[in-house]
Amino acid sequence: MNGTAHRWEMTAPVEPLQSVNFAPEPGKGEVVVQIAGCGVCHTDLGYYYDGVRTNHALPLALGHEVSGHVVGCAKGTEQWQGRAVIVPAVIPCGECDLCQRGKATICRRQRMPGNDIQGGFATHIVVPAHGLCPVDLARLSKAGLQLADVSVVADAVTTPYQAVVQAGVEPGSLAVVIGVGGVGGYAAQIAAAFGATVVAVDVDQRKLDKIADYGATRTYNAADQSIRDIKKAIAAFAAEQGLAATEWFIFECSGTPAGQQSAFALLVHGATLSVVGFTMDKVEVRLSNLMAYHARALGNWGCPPELYPAALDLVLDNRVQLGPFVEQHPLENINAVFNAAHDGMLERRAVLVPAS
Repeated sequence: MNGTAHRWEMTAPVEPLQSVNFAPEPGKGEVVVQIAGCGVCHTDLGYYYDGVRTNHALPLALGHEVSGHVVGCAKGTEQWQGRAVIVPAVIPCGECDLCQRGKATICRRQRMPGNDIQGGFATHIVVPAHGLCPVDLARLSKAGLQLADVSVVADAVTTPYQAVVQAGVEPGSLAVVIGVGGVGGYAAQIAAAFGATVVAVDVDQRKLDKIADYGATRTYNAADQSIRDIKKAIAAFAAEQGLAATEWFIFECSGTPAGQQSAFALLVHGATLSVVGFTMDKVEVRLSNLMAYHARALGNWGCPPELYPAALDLVLDNRVQLGPFVEQHPLENINAVFNAAHDGMLERRAVLVPAS
């Protein structure tokens, strides 16, 4: 592929992000994707503002929620030429023992755009062809979405999708989602799509009011009442609805110490606690509660590529609504968007779109 492309580079947190030029060329087993959009994730903010270290040395373009068209192929990957795709946020090697045993999320040779390799706040990205998720543009249009919009499927949708699958949510379950922002809002929708009755907990009433229209049957504002009172209220609600008082599915999506402590405090007998949000901060919990309740806690890192098509189907079938929760911004406004996201000023997940 000839010519140059525009890429955004992360320098130091005290400096604005700067642009550099590069000429993308796919290596063995790789493709070049012309980026339609790249979502801004809480993890990106952690790298830029909070001192979370990337595996790749700086300078590094951030961004791991990527969608676009394949415009360049190495030998053996030509079948992807011209196709619309979503790039997995975590790309396993697909060949190691872990991958072969269905444990791709802990593949030790995995690559994450914007962490292990150059990321998606750019016009083009070079990624392994393994794991790419094709996007049916006709179905996309019918769903009222653009290719840039489904970039967030790469993490904000598929990570909670993997969490719901791994936890074992099924019809008749009670799912409690802590933090219904960028990831938690989709966790609530996905759990509801799996047949669960969903309870949402947050400290932002705007988010609670919104998710009440998209999957949550009952909402609780943790800024107004203690988590102990919320637990009692959820138990009463479960009894009213004929739901079990045990085996709740709790999804911690806030990525805050308060949210994690609240999630742990909601444990009941046989509960499953899924940690989906990330924070560098430490929390203090009584770990023996897991023993006493015979409960379990699960980590959730990314999503195996083989689960992406089913997660995307929920979006394209409008069982998970994307449009009300994303908004596009020009890539050239990356610094302003990062600042706004970091300051909590955005009500929807930002998707940065390169100039055409």
